[in-house]
Amino acid sequence: MHIAVFSQYHTNPDCPATSRHYSLLAQMAQKHRVTLITTRTWETQRLTQAFPWLPEGVEMRAAAVPYENKMGVARRVLSFGRYAAYALREGLRIDKPDVIWGISTPLTAAWAAAQVARLRRVPWVFEVQDLWPSFPIAMGAVPSKLAQRQLYALEKNLYQSARHVLPLSPDMTSYVRQLGLPAEKLTTVLNGTDLDLAARATEEAVMALRQQHGLVGRRVILYAGTFGRANDIPTLIAAAEQLSQQHPEAIWLFMGHGYDEPLLRAAAVRCPAIRLVPAQPRHAVFTWFRLADVAVVSFLGLPVLDANSPAKFYDSLAVGTPVIVTNQGWTKALVEQHGCGWFTPASEPAKMSQLLADLLKHPDQLLAAGAVGLKVAEAQFNRLHIGATIQRVLEGAANQ
Repeated sequence: MHIAVFSQYHTNPDCPATSRHYSLLAQMAQKHRVTLITTRTWETQRLTQAFPWLPEGVEMRAAAVPYENKMGVARRVLSFGRYAAYALREGLRIDKPDVIWGISTPLTAAWAAAQVARLRRVPWVFEVQDLWPSFPIAMGAVPSKLAQRQLYALEKNLYQSARHVLPLSPDMTSYVRQLGLPAEKLTTVLNGTDLDLAARATEEAVMALRQQHGLVGRRVILYAGTFGRANDIPTLIAAAEQLSQQHPEAIWLFMGHGYDEPLLRAAAVRCPAIRLVPAQPRHAVFTWFRLADVAVVSFLGLPVLDANSPAKFYDSLAVGTPVIVTNQGWTKALVEQHGCGWFTPASEPAKMSQLLADLLKHPDQLLAAGAVGLKVAEAQFNRLHIGATIQRVLEGAANQ
């Protein structure tokens, strides 16, 4: 079977980003022919050369279309449009696929997949990584009411035209279901994590990292990921400054890059408890997560963000480090149900600081929650199992 994959962002484990589809494509290519239509956005951002850029057996068509988190709305729209045009053209040039796998975000990538599927008369499967256009609209990036209506109409049309839809969280599935799609057309496939890479975070690797960065004897809170406008970075800075007054031995590590990096750099100058860590390759982040006493997964208190399926949530639990979440949605329900983390409201630094202060006084609670989280990750977040589900959906769509 020939699978054509439309994804604007291809990464591998050498990149400072989740390599979800690298793992999944490697799995698909063992059984099927896979053609990936993407961009070279991340290829120049590789931090190491430990992995091949493409999994064995995957063919690639890649456009030179730049994109970064710091871009404004106009430049992002241009990037999305350029990729969609490229993907549409290349999708009509490649050998006819049996099924198309369209991955959003952005929504324009899914649009290109849908157009090629229609023109070539093949089924397509829609993977929903974020709720677009709800997310950019909630962030104020689409102020025009007319444009909002048009985008919502496009979104609904894409859901209806897809043979099957793969939302990345239970809350996303509920959202799509409310648009009128039948339950049998939906399969929730969590973002998940790479347990083989997590296994590299050994005790020896953690101790070496502690010694290298002067963290022996320090209590570590880790935020790893994008410093984006949706991630509520100012709240984390305020919480770190407040916590330092009660627990001077605690240190906050902020690992990543993005829009609010200047705020973090300024905070690190005035507050010794805040330290920036350069973005790390995917295969190295797990040791940082295991080094931490607790990880924080934060977002603004917008309902649309409650459905998120953030990679850092899975990666932390995969090495036995508990998490604090600020979403009101499914991640809150999961950590409270299993006892592998805690919830604190978004944009309330005093409550986050107090929760952390209480937890740092009871390291046994942190260890117990982390042990439970590891079991949850092994049972529910293994990307090999998630990939098998996606492969069955693609095969089923092609054979209907």
